[in-house]
Amino acid sequence: MTNIKEKIVDILAEYKNVEPSEIKTDVPFTELGLDSLDVAELVMQIEDELGVSLEMSVQYNTIDKLVAYIEQQ
Repeated sequence: MTNIKEKIVDILAEYKNVEPSEIKTDVPFTELGLDSLDVAELVMQIEDELGVSLEMSVQYNTIDKLVAYIEQQ
């Protein structure tokens, strides 16, 4: 796992109050129990912690897709 992916998994695990090992990175956020408000809050936290700017219009519905988008920046 890349450092970016590990950090996002850690952020999501803390947000959901679960162990990082329980987070599947290829599963849509909705299947992880997140709604659009949850995703928006997580995006803001990820931006703050990783120092990146994420476009809300871009469709990254899994951690893997989000990591790929960040790595392209």
